[in-house]
Amino acid sequence: MAILPVAAELARRSLLVELNTATVSRYSRHILLPEVGRDGQKRLQAARVLIVGAGGLGSPVALYLAAAGIGVLGLVDGDCVEASNLQRQVLYREADVGQPKVVAAAKALKQHNSAIEIELHQEMLTPEKAFALVSAYDLVIDGTDNFPTRYMVSDACVLAGRPYIYGSISRFAGQTAVFYPPHGPCYRCLFPMPPAPGLVPSCAEGGVFGVLPGVIGSIQATETIKVLLGIGEPLLGRFLNYDALAMKWSELRLQRDPKCQVCGDHPTITRVTSVAAQCEVVSSASATDTSSLEISVDELQQMRTQRVTHFLVDVRSAGEASICQIKGSKLIPLSELPTRVDELPRNQRIVVYCKVGGRSANAVKYLCEQGFINVRSLRGGVMAWIDSIEGTLARY
Repeated sequence: MAILPVAAELARRSLLVELNTATVSRYSRHILLPEVGRDGQKRLQAARVLIVGAGGLGSPVALYLAAAGIGVLGLVDGDCVEASNLQRQVLYREADVGQPKVVAAAKALKQHNSAIEIELHQEMLTPEKAFALVSAYDLVIDGTDNFPTRYMVSDACVLAGRPYIYGSISRFAGQTAVFYPPHGPCYRCLFPMPPAPGLVPSCAEGGVFGVLPGVIGSIQATETIKVLLGIGEPLLGRFLNYDALAMKWSELRLQRDPKCQVCGDHPTITRVTSVAAQCEVVSSASATDTSSLEISVDELQQMRTQRVTHFLVDVRSAGEASICQIKGSKLIPLSELPTRVDELPRNQRIVVYCKVGGRSANAVKYLCEQGFINVRSLRGGVMAWIDSIEGTLARY
């Protein structure tokens, strides 16, 4: 295939890069490859790559790109390291728990390759900053774990003309692709709009096989290097699926959609905006006032202390409930609620909770539609309960 613009630009910039003896020795296994060689290694050293999300996918991607000698790695993440991250986020160690992810990640990457430059963006990406940030790099890698950020980054890449290396994981399945209009489709060509709230569980809700990010992240790193060097056949117009349980791979061929909102012939999206309004949970009939259908953990604890009659419902999965559960609650996963609604009393106050409040808000909305008049969602979910009331319960 013809060399992509990003590779052509790096070929031009790499003319100013010099490789010393130590550098040649370090990357000799790359340089021995005819497809890479000295010129290719110089291109990698000239490259600026942005990784959005320093979690499960961002960890292996960052490690392999640092090892490969990418000149500048940008890391975007506003979270801190938690103990539950260590099961799959191989950048971090137990001593890093509580530290900002980008800070801990930079330390680990510098220990592996002190010659690379790391730019830290310790924040959650916003529409106001997305375009400028993406434009400052040659290529962007998706390590996100939520749809609003993914759509935001994808749109910014299209508008800035940057390749977008997509990756996604859930339970035992992973997907990856390269989106780079007009040389191929964009993410919205495949998924024009975010899924309905609650339709796709997050890793925190549905779980993720610990080694899965390593597989998908390694492919993302592979595709990044191929695109930067202009070698091989990148996953442009190809959507790769991986089933870890069955150990099977499948591929879906993609075409650019001429009616796409952002990369089509007549785009309607011309600047980066937030899709949060499409993804957020609306927890009551009034989109402007949801507080009346919520209850705080302190209020719930007061009800329990004063023995106020109430019915506590856990709408998480059975797997989540096996990790931690508020004592006295009845488990009815959200997906089962329509078929088990008769198990709920209509003459008592009902308090519904999930992990952080999204699914419980959906459950409350549904129950209100079914005629329940005294039902509340626990604000902040079981995580808020653990933080404020019962710290001995396990977090996840």
